[in-house]
Amino acid sequence: MDFDRLIPIIRRLALQAGDRIMEVYDGPDFAVKSKSDASPVTEADEAADALISAGLRAAFPDLVLITEEQAASHALTASTFLIVDPLDGTKEFVQRRGDFTVNIAYVENGVPVRGVVYAPAQRRLFYTRPDGVAVEETGAFDKDVAGPLAVMAVATPDNAALMVVASKSHRDAATDDYIAKYAVKDMKSAGSSLKFCLVATGEADLYPRLGRTMEWDTAAGDAVLRGAGGQVVRFDDHTPLAYGKPGWDNPFFIAFAPGVVLQT
Repeated sequence: MDFDRLIPIIRRLALQAGDRIMEVYDGPDFAVKSKSDASPVTEADEAADALISAGLRAAFPDLVLITEEQAASHALTASTFLIVDPLDGTKEFVQRRGDFTVNIAYVENGVPVRGVVYAPAQRRLFYTRPDGVAVEETGAFDKDVAGPLAVMAVATPDNAALMVVASKSHRDAATDDYIAKYAVKDMKSAGSSLKFCLVATGEADLYPRLGRTMEWDTAAGDAVLRGAGGQVVRFDDHTPLAYGKPGWDNPFFIAFAPGVVLQT
């Protein structure tokens, strides 16, 4: 993969999809449908999916493309592919809470090596440079010219005073019980893949997820966190979270800054 070509393309598509999502978000009431798994989907999800899919297929016709809205047509597994969640955090979107993101990642041999996470309502844009280093961009978000970039790096954690981020919509007793095993200085709640990015920027040290997720939910955030020096491991055996699994389901996982002493 030519990463110098890939990164500007996925950055531009994420920004364009964010514009389309915000047109719906800022407009009058929108319809919310239920998918077969009872999760919500809106016209913003579908429009962003169509925009990103068309752009990626035109630019990379030979690569397998997996998207949340079209995953049912991809029963076979692959080890190298593009994977997209056009609107992660639909519940936050529907409730107009702003914690939703556009996610595009490139997975190579089961590892998410490059990705972009864009939170259009919060005007925060995170991605990996062609060299794999994670950055946060500020400025006007011109589609073709990147603005100022700040290199992201995970914090050096203090295991006696950890910063923890957890899901806003999927928090449960099992998650709280696990977090209670740590010495926690403070807690944050966030929606969507922003939780990975908060660990990547050093705003949090630990993000445990004891709930169902799919690979498109995590790949881009995982890539950004890896590019900032962080790690994402399975909850059960602390091995790296792998991609290209049958059905695209993830196990429970932990995203963290190295130095956190993981509990079992």
